[in-house]
Amino acid sequence: MTSRTPERIVTDFLDALARGDSAAAMADVAENIVYSNVGLPTIRGKRGVAKIFGAMDSASYAGFDYRMINIATDDTVVLTERIDEIRLGRVRIRFWVCGRFEVVDGAIVVWRDYFDFLDCTKATARGLIGVVVPSAVRALPPRRERVVSAVAEPSSKASTE
Repeated sequence: MTSRTPERIVTDFLDALARGDSAAAMADVAENIVYSNVGLPTIRGKRGVAKIFGAMDSASYAGFDYRMINIATDDTVVLTERIDEIRLGRVRIRFWVCGRFEVVDGAIVVWRDYFDFLDCTKATARGLIGVVVPSAVRALPPRRERVVSAVAEPSSKASTE
């Protein structure tokens, strides 16, 4: 069991993948994880997921990064809206992704990403063009820390003005 919230587990997991530290990322997934990019084959088990991302760790030509747009949590389910970046050599493919994570007993048991294949096709074309014309591919915005703001308590004094 962990004291981290499901939201923190998911963001720590994605951050570890972005750092190229698949070993740290795999510490946050269950042995029986189900990983699905909707429309592509489902991967079952930690070993299969580790194989995919572990290959990126050792390859200087491949990598992953992301920027969170929105995140929402309902008990054990975490929904993310992100911009993901897949790097293959000098090609950077950036596309919108909506992710659904289920966290049970401190580990991710389901990771399901939804994206638009047309958007990915356009992102691939932009990435290929960006090799020749770097300005064609916008950089990912810098990471920013999530700020939790307190909601102001309603005043008990009624305004007389």
